[in-house]
Amino acid sequence: MLAHEINACLNVLQNKGTILYPTDTIWGLGCNAVSDTAVEKIFRIKGREHTKSLLVLVSDIEMLRQYVKDIPPIALELMAQIHTPLTIIYPQAIGLAKHVTASDGSIGIRIPKHEFCTKLIQLFGKPIISTSANFSGEPSPQNFEDISDKLKKEVDYTVNLFHDIQIKNSASSILKLTSDNQIIKIR
Repeated sequence: MLAHEINACLNVLQNKGTILYPTDTIWGLGCNAVSDTAVEKIFRIKGREHTKSLLVLVSDIEMLRQYVKDIPPIALELMAQIHTPLTIIYPQAIGLAKHVTASDGSIGIRIPKHEFCTKLIQLFGKPIISTSANFSGEPSPQNFEDISDKLKKEVDYTVNLFHDIQIKNSASSILKLTSDNQIIKIR
C-alpha cells in the first residue's frame, strides 16, 4: 500500500500537480518546489498571498546542499541535537520556484523524519512544498478529519494512508539563521 501511494504521488508531482499528504508534523499540501506552475496552484488553493513564503521538505543533507547557497555549520549541529521536527530558515535559497522564498531570498527547509515523506522525496529527487492543509488564515488541521472537504476537492491527489492516526506533533519549531551565524527563534 505504501508503494502504491508513493507511486501515485510521484505521478502527480511529475505532472505539476498538488497532493494532500501526511508529514512528520501535520497534514500538508505539497507540490514540486521547483515548478512555478505547481507552486502557483498551492497559492491558489490556499488563497495565500505571494508575499508569504512556503516551507520546503528535502530528503537529506545532500539534497539540502542543492537548494541553499551555504549550510552554516551551526545548522548541521542543530539538526544533530534537536530530535523533534525542526525547520531551519537559511539566508540564501537557490534553484526553487518563484514565490517559494521570502522577499529577502531566505527559505525554510526541513528534513522530515517520516517514512512516507522521506521515501517520496528521495524517489522524486526534488524538494516538495509542505504547507499546512488549510485555507490561509484558518487553523492547521491536526488530523485528516479536520481538513476541509472543500480543500480536499481542490488537490489533484490525496494520500490514502494514515487517515485514522492522531498526529502527536504540531507544526515544527522554526529557527532562522542569519548571514552572521545568529540564531533567531521564530516558533
